[in-house]
Amino acid sequence: MDAVRLYTRYAGVSIRGQMQYRASFIVRSAGLRLASLAEFGGLVALFARFESLRGWTLPEVAILYGMVNTVFAFAETAARGLDVLAALVKSSDFDQPLLRPRSTAVQVAGQELQLMRVGRLAQGVGVLAWGAAHASTICSPAALLLMGACIMGGASLFPSLFVLQATMALWTIESLEIVNTVTYGGTETAQYPLTIYRPWFRRFFTFAVPLASINIVPASVLFARPELAGAPMAAAWFSPLVGVAFPLLALRAWDFGARHYRSMGS
Repeated sequence: MDAVRLYTRYAGVSIRGQMQYRASFIVRSAGLRLASLAEFGGLVALFARFESLRGWTLPEVAILYGMVNTVFAFAETAARGLDVLAALVKSSDFDQPLLRPRSTAVQVAGQELQLMRVGRLAQGVGVLAWGAAHASTICSPAALLLMGACIMGGASLFPSLFVLQATMALWTIESLEIVNTVTYGGTETAQYPLTIYRPWFRRFFTFAVPLASINIVPASVLFARPELAGAPMAAAWFSPLVGVAFPLLALRAWDFGARHYRSMGS
């Protein structure tokens, strides 16, 4: 709870700072929303041409799109402050969080809360609501509960990936941009059912980066798809817990890196 209160204080300071330039905030938020609209427009054009994608309809894929963009917008809003770690390491300013009796991950993540991501968040929620309203199988309380669990799992998974990306800066001095292939690239991947990709690609996003736990596995239950043929249905209901548990791995990696950090001096 101390960490939550500390992050809330950081968030309040960051929001007040961004609201000093409201016009800039509005323009940047609108720009991100327009970019997301263009992405979804491409998805609509795809289905206008082909009508279905491996048996998946536009409303069903819209739910996948809405869920992953909602959780990714949340992750970018809450955890993009970790991008500053590379600069803190190079300037030796990371020494300061280490001397304070609070979580270093929370202190660094709280450096910046990117409120402008609210545009993408609104877009994701809007597309998710549209898909749920038009997908014939999303009508039971159980289905809505599973969809909510997927969002919670994703909201834990993506910030954890940002933590892992920042942790690398403790050894490499820079956050490796290759990790963006599983953050931004993972977002693009999870907008579609994973079954359309090659087997090795599906395995990577199932076992290495468990996007399948918040994507194809629960969606197969929501839409009664045959992708889970032979697997127990309970696996689909418990799969979002993988995303919830992923922060434990990320924070252990962070703590390991922080313990082995060596200051570069002033």
